[in-house]
Amino acid sequence: MSSLPKRYTVTAALPYANGPVHIGHLAGVYLPADIYVRYLRSAGRDVKFICGSDEHGVPITIRAQKEGVTPQQVVDKYHALIRDSFKEFNVSFDVYSRTSSATHAEVSSGFFTKLNNEGKFIEQTTQQYFDEKAQQFLADRYIVGTCPNCGNENAYGDQCERCGTSLSPTELINPRSMLSGAQPILRDTKHWFLPLDQYEPWLREWIVEGHKNDWKTNVYGQCKSWIDQGLHPRAVTRDLDWGVPVPVPGAEGKVLYVWFDAPIGYISATKEAFPDEWETYWKDKDSKLVHFIGKDNIVFHCIIFPVMLKAHGDYVLPDNVPANEFLNLEGDKISTSRNWAVWLHEYLADFPGQADVLRYVLCANAPETKDNDFTWKDFQARNNNELVATLGNFVNRAAVLTHKFFEGKVPELGELTAIDEDAFAQLADFPAKIGELIENYRFRDALAEVLNLARLGNKYLAETQPWHLIKTDAARTGTVLHVALQIAAALAPLLEPFLPESARKLADMLNAELGNWASAGRRDALTSGHQLREAALLFAKIEDAVVDTQVQKLLDTKKENQLANTPVTSAKSDVSFDDFGQMDLRIGTIVAAEKVAKTKKLLKLTVDVGLEQRTIVSGIAEYFIPEALIGQQVQVLLNLAPREIKGIQSQGMLLMAENADGTLALMQPSAPVRNGSGVA
Repeated sequence: MSSLPKRYTVTAALPYANGPVHIGHLAGVYLPADIYVRYLRSAGRDVKFICGSDEHGVPITIRAQKEGVTPQQVVDKYHALIRDSFKEFNVSFDVYSRTSSATHAEVSSGFFTKLNNEGKFIEQTTQQYFDEKAQQFLADRYIVGTCPNCGNENAYGDQCERCGTSLSPTELINPRSMLSGAQPILRDTKHWFLPLDQYEPWLREWIVEGHKNDWKTNVYGQCKSWIDQGLHPRAVTRDLDWGVPVPVPGAEGKVLYVWFDAPIGYISATKEAFPDEWETYWKDKDSKLVHFIGKDNIVFHCIIFPVMLKAHGDYVLPDNVPANEFLNLEGDKISTSRNWAVWLHEYLADFPGQADVLRYVLCANAPETKDNDFTWKDFQARNNNELVATLGNFVNRAAVLTHKFFEGKVPELGELTAIDEDAFAQLADFPAKIGELIENYRFRDALAEVLNLARLGNKYLAETQPWHLIKTDAARTGTVLHVALQIAAALAPLLEPFLPESARKLADMLNAELGNWASAGRRDALTSGHQLREAALLFAKIEDAVVDTQVQKLLDTKKENQLANTPVTSAKSDVSFDDFGQMDLRIGTIVAAEKVAKTKKLLKLTVDVGLEQRTIVSGIAEYFIPEALIGQQVQVLLNLAPREIKGIQSQGMLLMAENADGTLALMQPSAPVRNGSGVA
């Protein structure tokens, strides 16, 4: 125990305040970080859990421009949404801050100034695209053009989202500005660069040699690959008006690059929350720094940020960066732009009081060593077969039988048999076994062991059968239930890092304190005669209809994406203006509507076109309810030659818009107009 760090600083990657948090973020970063921190606290360790919203960068300015609001309004909206969602999901941050705070501006500016004053940066003049119409340098995401790899005409200046190729703006064919649509020109601009290449020998010693055996293979492998390929200076400033201003005279219009200022947000958040002790957690050599991130952030947290800390000289370096792989959704990659995600705030609204179910499923299926897949059917199966039928069933049986046979009081412990001693011996091993797995960032295996403890309880009850034993031996039945209740009592603290709400419910049912890690596994956690509270179900079965609704929501999203990506049909041959002028297009109001007998597609409509009321037969019955059409204004082609359809004389045609999937929409004026008005 003497070799343990005095304190821990645990960070979770700052979520980008450009949208809500989805289950991929939870499984990869925030849930494992929370499990680790909750375990450390239960084990009596001194720990600070730090996070906050990453609120700078080009995507936020692009969203603000599209929505017609300020960048500050964008980040205020999503900061609140993300913060509240995390709280409801029981992520136990000591502080959840934001990089738009005054404290962060002060800390990140001071960090830059120290490195700049000590000559740790190099200044370089490079060429960057400039929009002459907008009079602004363009960040990579403000430039679109044709991808040289796949021909996508709307590839961004940093990546083509169709083929996934990483790009630089100068590689685009026919680049254009997203601000004005004009073709940008290259113009000289000065920036400050962090010379990563100068730190290559140190990184090789620190990572390649020093962390070969204790970092996860996916993390170590990616870092080694980057170092082996050779590192290059990386800009730490950007031409932009949203961010922390570069604190150097003559640097007007430049801000700290978001990748540089965002990790400093961990430090500024700690200082903001703990102004008198923050340095102890960041500068004391007895502090252990652990970053929880997704695999897309490995380079930033394992190479770039450590170089920044090394260059500064005052800070501890990360001891471990247990990055996870990606979580897919129903066999497809999660995509925020395609809305292919399960959003945390929507889950919490659809499944009130069931945060622990999602925590369980995401941990049990965590992408710790490879990409994994989340499906709603697996979510349902794990809840019903594992949480309800295994964990909940054991706890409920132990409590219900105690109430039934012993008035809800923990029975006396009588003479122990071999099966009792074996159960107690196995119970004693679980805390150390689970704790070691958590300390080694194997959260999925640790959770499986918690469930194995519940299985031990179920197996013990199945073998001793107290519901039959009570008929012949009440004392022995009491001993059996005493042992079972000690197993249930151990489950509460061991379960708490993973399912905190359920652990509290269990402790409340046992009328006991939740307990800490040291108290778990004891055979005397509950004393004889201790009164239990009323038994209650920890988990509820999830029915097919519930998950079918969620699956349908995703199917609807997939359909919308397919429609959005369906090419628009090519234009028809030109017609003369005189030909077009011969069409008499008017506005009319539907005054009556009914289905045409013995048909599926036809409606008989009576339309007031100002001059008169006309009967029009239209093949729209599959898409509209007749009663809902009454009173709707529509566009009508009046001078279409009359035609008999199913014995009805049709005197015109309604104009409709047709989606790629064949669904129809009415062509209507944006405001009510007089019937008979012409369509110009």
